[in-house]
Amino acid sequence: MSVAPPAEIEKKAVSFQNILLGAAIQTFEVSTLGQPFEVVKTHMAANRGDSIATSLSKTYARGGVAGFYQGLIPWAWIEASTKGGVLMFVSSEIDYRARVAGLSNSWSGLLGGVGGGVAQAYTTMGFCTFMKTVEVTRHKSADASVSTWRIAYDVFQREGIRGLNRGVSAVALRQMTNWGSRFGISRVTESMFRGQDTTRKLETWERLSASAIGGALACWNQPLEVIRVEMQSQAKAADRPANLNLFSAAKYIYQKSGLLGFYRGVTPRVGLSVYLTVCMVFGGDSIKAYFSEKPKANH
Repeated sequence: MSVAPPAEIEKKAVSFQNILLGAAIQTFEVSTLGQPFEVVKTHMAANRGDSIATSLSKTYARGGVAGFYQGLIPWAWIEASTKGGVLMFVSSEIDYRARVAGLSNSWSGLLGGVGGGVAQAYTTMGFCTFMKTVEVTRHKSADASVSTWRIAYDVFQREGIRGLNRGVSAVALRQMTNWGSRFGISRVTESMFRGQDTTRKLETWERLSASAIGGALACWNQPLEVIRVEMQSQAKAADRPANLNLFSAAKYIYQKSGLLGFYRGVTPRVGLSVYLTVCMVFGGDSIKAYFSEKPKANH
């Protein structure tokens, strides 16, 4: 009796059109509600005694509505237009290799997310998150009137590339745990939606729900985000150690704010994650469907 050969594992295609689409959607996301969520999240992580209401009030006092878009141009735009492509390339390759090695879809997705997140941190996100944090926190410094370009130049002259990537180790840990959790949890949720019919194509609302659940639950690693902000913050304090690393930053945060201090800003971060998911899943699918139907309509 012959045994049927195992189904061939297909590698997910990464097209240039999808990378451009992802860059466009992420740029739209960060230019609308994404950056306000990011600014409030960063403010709360850096000023751990401030509530959401206080953070909103202080951010508005810094520059009105424009205060909620500090760091958008050019840093958030650079990050948004590049990180999606890096994630897609690296995560799809690792995901494919893991499935070929015999791992499940959930574990393959988790490993793909981990690898993609690390690649993001060490390509463009390191210096972009540093400069975005500078924009949100430097109002307490003596150099508040200096342009963002001047600060970037001064840091580069003084500390080189390493200075511009200050806190990149925390960024890498945040991204690898964030995308690993997001991809893994989303895959598990999709499997729950499918039930016994493992080949069924999910409805849009199911994909959207799975991604939103994955994104929200991936915020369990908020302590890494708070540590990242503290390492990159331009805030000045007499008892704040110089040249913070992962461990000294964590120790300082615990001494000043206790365990709860590690979860400051988690609410706007969950909001940011859900909004990004809505833009990428619902918006992305709608735009791709529009362009795929357009050639048919022309014929």
